[in-house]
Amino acid sequence: MSSQSKPVQQLQQLTPLGAALAGALGGCFSTAVVYPLDVAKTRIQAIPSNGKNKDNLSMLAVLRRVYLKEGIAGFYRGFGATMLNTFSMQYAYFFFYSFVRTSYIKRLTKKLPPGAKLGPLSTAAELLLGAIAGALAQIFTIPVSVIATRQQVGCVEKKKSSTQNGSAPSASEGVTDDSFLGVAREIIEEEGVTGLWLGLKPGLVLTVNPAITYGVYERVKSLVLLTKGRFGSNVKMSPWLSFLVGASSKTLATIVTYPYIMAKVRIQARSADTDQSVEAGEELPKAHMYHHLKSKHVGAIDLLARVWKREGFIGWYQGMQAQIIKAVLSQALLFMSKEQFEQWALAIIVLASRFY
Repeated sequence: MSSQSKPVQQLQQLTPLGAALAGALGGCFSTAVVYPLDVAKTRIQAIPSNGKNKDNLSMLAVLRRVYLKEGIAGFYRGFGATMLNTFSMQYAYFFFYSFVRTSYIKRLTKKLPPGAKLGPLSTAAELLLGAIAGALAQIFTIPVSVIATRQQVGCVEKKKSSTQNGSAPSASEGVTDDSFLGVAREIIEEEGVTGLWLGLKPGLVLTVNPAITYGVYERVKSLVLLTKGRFGSNVKMSPWLSFLVGASSKTLATIVTYPYIMAKVRIQARSADTDQSVEAGEELPKAHMYHHLKSKHVGAIDLLARVWKREGFIGWYQGMQAQIIKAVLSQALLFMSKEQFEQWALAIIVLASRFY
């Protein structure tokens, strides 16, 4: 009896490990569902615009081009690395977020008078806790993100051009092994171990993205539940309401942070290097042909300044539509299925506990 009541109690409030597992499972599910859109938005963000290729940077145009050149398999380039990155990132974020938030609430509760209840956290507190959790998660998981970005962008056109010329790609043209370990080896050989942490600085800035998302979500959720409680309704958000609130929260976060999202992708893919050619009025290098470039790393601020000079404010938001479509669908699916994955996580934990 006692052995079965404990899991039931855990269902009401998962431990940080349980919450992290639930978030990671949900994140992988939502990312897998919209993965072709993820590949398309990454390629749109990674290719600097020279004013001539803007019509070819819509999501439908990129998806069509990928299908014609690479087939269905092209929609799932880097799928394994992205799933690993999503799981590790979501797990780390949900773990740190749950741990930091629980510790903070316990600390506040101890300061309350006996019998007093702690109200909902302020938006500022939610944002700060989310930013701390995001920063910790970024530091530990960004190498997988760099590899996944390189794989998604790929080097298909480079291989194709070499084959058409009747010659095999040389070492200077970049490796043809685009497996997880192959890409990791290429990055380390060209840029050293620190190359696996490309984009860490903009990544740390982008910790405000999930912070805004979850901060706004929790705030709206608390208001909705409070309103329902006053009118005697079932104090629980429906899946569709969770979908709408999650979509709105993610859209707001994406709009606010998008320039750094685009900068991070270009830095990790090294397509920031090709900006120099575009700025000088030279022909834009073909997509996926910049892996062998060995220029000085471009910082996010320098990259954004360069884009501003060339394209203005609009240039900072190249590919934002694709980002919002992918991010909103993924995040909304995550929020919508959150409770279901919490139950699955609990079942996994209970099953695992039987073997120890």
